[in-house]
Amino acid sequence: MKSIRILVVGCGNMGASHATAYHHMPEFEICGLVARGDSKIKLNTTLQADYPLFEDFDQALTTTKPDAVCISTYPDTHEEFALKALEAGCHIFIEKPLADTVLGCEKIISKAHQTGKKVVVGYILRHHPSWMRFIEEAQKMGKPLVMRMNLNQQSQGYMWDVHRNLMKSLSPIVDCGVHYIDVMCQMTRSKPIWVSAIGARLTDDIAIDNYNYGQLQIRFEDGSVGWYEAGWGPMISETAFFIKDVFGPMGSVSIVAKDAGASGKSDHVDSHTKTESIRVHHADIDAKNNFLRKDEWIDMADEPDHQQLCDREQQYFLMAIQENIDLTDHMNDALNSLRIAFACDDSVKTGEVVRL
Repeated sequence: MKSIRILVVGCGNMGASHATAYHHMPEFEICGLVARGDSKIKLNTTLQADYPLFEDFDQALTTTKPDAVCISTYPDTHEEFALKALEAGCHIFIEKPLADTVLGCEKIISKAHQTGKKVVVGYILRHHPSWMRFIEEAQKMGKPLVMRMNLNQQSQGYMWDVHRNLMKSLSPIVDCGVHYIDVMCQMTRSKPIWVSAIGARLTDDIAIDNYNYGQLQIRFEDGSVGWYEAGWGPMISETAFFIKDVFGPMGSVSIVAKDAGASGKSDHVDSHTKTESIRVHHADIDAKNNFLRKDEWIDMADEPDHQQLCDREQQYFLMAIQENIDLTDHMNDALNSLRIAFACDDSVKTGEVVRL
């Protein structure tokens, strides 16, 4: 088969990683890099390549006539770029969230069905063997489940610029929360019925109606409950920024990432997905209430790093195109987690429980 000509839009952290994957995959041919700043120039240098560079997405799309488009820009551009790419007959890999509104997400899904083109959303944890194992072990703990997760980032320098730009369209519990809401939905395989959330605006560097710290709670139909918190900024504490913990009637499962969860690592992209090891605790007790089994430790030392995870995402994107995989469930899951995240955002702003 001839190589798939792909236009890479957005050359920052995630865009650069996806471009690196395409650069080393013979099935793809990068036909252009699009970014407003100098990140595209730096990326060409890093890849030791001479890919065509563009400032404007429309011009790049018209000029290069790609088969596929990788969108790793800020969320407020996702809907526009995705719809234009689909109209041009392109498959899409798009970073989460799929759009910055539920309606925008629905429009993209509808256009994908209309055009017959593939839309893969960058839910990186779905391609991580350690997180897949974490979900599998959690499902063995009975019902209801209690799920406790967070990802607070003490950002500074370039990353504080990135986070402030993200917050022009989304809060941390929406942008990051969709990952972990998706994980909770996979663990419970149950319907969420209501959400409650709180938030705090800790800086004047963001809009008056936004917040850079948020905490959400979800109750599921099967009685399971989930908690997640996310904060961005130079004021955020690094103490216990890495909590990935689930327990049910039969015991608990915890990600124990001693290195990734150490102080000074909260803004390192590799630490966001790293597990290192999984601790499985069994609740079985004898007549004297003593535990019958010791805790198990599942070593994940050979887990993929951030770039290898992005490589896996692009292998899946390639397979979806070449094997004509039905992505209906994939897109609906992206819509579902975004709908829940926005309900949490509404709860922060109204101070009310939101029933789904």
